[in-house]
Amino acid sequence: MKNFSANVRGPRSRYSIGRNNNGYLMLEILMAVAIFSVGFLAVGSLIVSTTRNNTTGNIITQATMLAAEQLQNLKDTPNIATLATGTYTDSNNPIGDQGAPGGIYTRSWTVSDPLNNTTSRRIQVRVSWNRLGQNRAVELTTITRGNGI
Repeated sequence: MKNFSANVRGPRSRYSIGRNNNGYLMLEILMAVAIFSVGFLAVGSLIVSTTRNNTTGNIITQATMLAAEQLQNLKDTPNIATLATGTYTDSNNPIGDQGAPGGIYTRSWTVSDPLNNTTSRRIQVRVSWNRLGQNRAVELTTITRGNGI
């Protein structure tokens, strides 16, 4: 008598391809975590440097505006002959970003007469500050005949 029973195997594992794959899922998870960690560190570094650069740019812009404001005030002098030569400092020093007392900026200016006549003046405005232990400054220079010219 012949045995007609079918050669039936047990149920196959879902991920089995003829070998034991135990532990592959854990290895894939560890690799994904490592890749995401590197990405998150790069993004974190980018955020820190962007914040630092934005702050520095903001401070330089405020200093430039303070210098431009003082330069324009001196250029608007109706009679340039009344603008005495010499070096001056802002009476409100240190000043804030709006020119009011109590900030990080120090503003000074120098008026000179490079042509030795009474028709023009050379004006140099300097705004300086100290941030993170470093001295920084912005200087604007112009030659004017007064009346905003």
